[in-house]
Amino acid sequence: MKKMTAAFATALVLAGLGSAAQAHRAWILPAATVLSSEDPWVTFDAAISNDLFHPDHHALRLDGVQAIGPDGKAVELQNSSSGKYRSTFDINLALPGTYKVYTASSGLTARWETDDGQRRFWPGRGEAPDPARFAEEVPTQAKNLSITQSSRRIETFVSAGEPDGGAMAPSNVGLELAPVTHPNDLYVGETATFRFLVDGEPAAGAEVSILPGGMRYRDDPEEISLVADEQGLVTVDWPRAGMYFMEVSYSDSRAPAPATERRGSYVATFEVLPL
Repeated sequence: MKKMTAAFATALVLAGLGSAAQAHRAWILPAATVLSSEDPWVTFDAAISNDLFHPDHHALRLDGVQAIGPDGKAVELQNSSSGKYRSTFDINLALPGTYKVYTASSGLTARWETDDGQRRFWPGRGEAPDPARFAEEVPTQAKNLSITQSSRRIETFVSAGEPDGGAMAPSNVGLELAPVTHPNDLYVGETATFRFLVDGEPAAGAEVSILPGGMRYRDDPEEISLVADEQGLVTVDWPRAGMYFMEVSYSDSRAPAPATERRGSYVATFEVLPL
């Protein structure tokens, strides 16, 4: 189990996971997703906002943001900077193929009531969960004890030349995308198929919400709502070209002990091109 950093725990709260701020969405947005120059570079924005891809709430901290190249090795984030509403960084696509840029974490959370009826939470507000302290800080016989195994992943993909699958291998931890259609091969008029996994198994029943960018300039969010089938599959018909935001949620009662509930949240940004 990976330890959740304080920065990423804060991002979860700001993004609306476990809070009332459901309108706030965290995202990583590349300036372009498919490049063909001899020495391609891509600039990324990372933020938590009300309107998609319009930084208006909080910069996404870059502490936990990572990149993997086509060879499966880590790629350095360069020229990183964080302002009040937006973080930015660059990546040099030195090798041909697809790169995955992401932040991800998983861990246990708990809530219970004391004998006098007060609610308690682990970890406390603003604290990062430390698995080594779980057993000593969470009373196993507490009233109305609920323990949840939670995961959170935010990612996007860029390709230098022909897209490939070198960076696409799932970690089998939490809720993940295992694409059937490559995320850098999306076109208006062509149906895309995505598979979602939870801890390496099909995430049957996962709820998928897809929103086109540019929400600031329209009244209708134009949301596409889907539910994954028994194989964890959904199919998408893109209404028009542009940047899209996908958010997926999943929960079940098949969590490994000591958890009794398993929850996963997955976010990705895609570019859909005209034919």
